[in-house]
Amino acid sequence: MSTVVMEQRKRIHPHKFTLWVGVASIVMMFAGLTSAYIVKRNQPNWVPFELPGMFWYSTVIIIISSITLYLSHNAFKQREMAKYRGLVVITLVLGIVFVIMQVIGFNQLWLKGITLTKNVSFSFLYVIVGLHALHVIGGIVALIVLFLKAFSSKVRNYNIIPLEVISTYWHFVDALWIYLLIFLLMIR
Repeated sequence: MSTVVMEQRKRIHPHKFTLWVGVASIVMMFAGLTSAYIVKRNQPNWVPFELPGMFWYSTVIIIISSITLYLSHNAFKQREMAKYRGLVVITLVLGIVFVIMQVIGFNQLWLKGITLTKNVSFSFLYVIVGLHALHVIGGIVALIVLFLKAFSSKVRNYNIIPLEVISTYWHFVDALWIYLLIFLLMIR
């Protein structure tokens, strides 16, 4: 192989680079929010709250969705396209179920009187979890694109880059949710 080809293989793909820049900025945003949460928690008007059980169930769902996306990645590498397509569908459905379960969880909070504007502690909960939900919805949009590509009759290119980018983002959003859940449970 020529030196130019070897150098190109060492470079990070532009889409992956953009993803990592985005991931870094999301990490910084949530680090700032969780730091502010810790500071505000020491104020006298802070009201502790219980997280709904639905958040636990949704955590199981998003973990399973990461597993199915990982398995779809492996199936794609092995050129098992029927298995790949099925696992992409399952991942997409699980992602949608996660969002629905989060909405149910927020509805349970709302019915308990834990509303966005009632107290600063509740506001932080809604902002932190709500921003995560927006990132999950972005991941679902990406999964829909992956789904459309998987079932497209026009594309017969085995380019793994889109799958790797979407997988990395989805696994990141999964890990972020686990971090946020543990954070909210430990620092009330």
